[in-house]
Amino acid sequence: MRRIGLFLIMVFFFFFGINSLVGAQDVIKLKAANYLPPTHKMSLLSGWFCDEVKKRTNGKVEITYHAGGTLLSPDKMYVGVSTGIADMGLSHTGYTRGRFPVTEVLDLPLGFPSGYVASQVSFDFYNKFKPSEWDAVHVLYFATTGPLIIQTTSKPVKSLEELAGIKIRATGQTADIVKSLGAVPVPLGMPDVYDSLRRGVIEGVMVDLSTLKYWKFAEVVKYVTSAWQIGSGYTFYWVMNKNKWDKMPPDVQKVLTEVGIEAKDKQAALWNEMDIEGVQAFKEKGGQMISLPDAEAAKWVNKVEPVIAEYKKSMASKGFKEADVDGWIKFIKERIANWKAEEKKRGVASPF
Repeated sequence: MRRIGLFLIMVFFFFFGINSLVGAQDVIKLKAANYLPPTHKMSLLSGWFCDEVKKRTNGKVEITYHAGGTLLSPDKMYVGVSTGIADMGLSHTGYTRGRFPVTEVLDLPLGFPSGYVASQVSFDFYNKFKPSEWDAVHVLYFATTGPLIIQTTSKPVKSLEELAGIKIRATGQTADIVKSLGAVPVPLGMPDVYDSLRRGVIEGVMVDLSTLKYWKFAEVVKYVTSAWQIGSGYTFYWVMNKNKWDKMPPDVQKVLTEVGIEAKDKQAALWNEMDIEGVQAFKEKGGQMISLPDAEAAKWVNKVEPVIAEYKKSMASKGFKEADVDGWIKFIKERIANWKAEEKKRGVASPF
């Protein structure tokens, strides 16, 4: 009897061990990359995405999350994800100008009034037109910043004349906007901007208000010119390797899609929240907020019109018709009006 009992125990542990091994092998392991600092709210949101996917798949999917550029830098993100260095990643289109020419229409000065509105519009735009430039990955969502504004270290900018010749950090389409306004664009990665401002390598930066707190620019800039009327932004993307996506079981794809949509909505509201916090942090440091009178703002809007015209010309050289671009811009402006109304209806606080 003792031998039989021992045999049954051995059989039990044998099959239990085999089942455990099979279960472990069934777990889908993925790697996610984000270049933002680990404590940045956008990094925390990416971490939430990874945790939430694991939770809703009952542990079937485990995502190892690499924040702070430890796996991929922002300019290498898209290629890194499409080639499998990471299975999913976050960056924005401004770091790789020319790679996403259609999507770069969203970076034009089209009058985005807030990050909430811009984020909703950018994902609407993708879903409407599905640019082929994203075919190498699976798009989980887009999220566009709040309006990019001028931050300067020593010189207040109250007019176009006062902006002339100032060295301003800007990348992608924003560099064209800065140049059209009369300043000198200087391309720098975000991790290098704080020190460059502190040492006087650049005199300012054109970014969203959230950076005053979350990149600590409030410590080194003294003036903020809220030229939100020109309303350009940086379009962030959260994408997944296409081959990995195609191999996911339908139930896992469903969870990834649902969590992606929820993350997009969270990020849209988060842009407004972070911009408001940025203003608060800036004022606490004694910084001066400068609002443009309507007449001066109209001059800025008029000054950046050539940027839109130049974009149309560049797209024509790529085989697109001017009517195509006009259609994109018309759609964007219609969605801006729609989402601005929704922002107000839903009680989402806005910095402007």
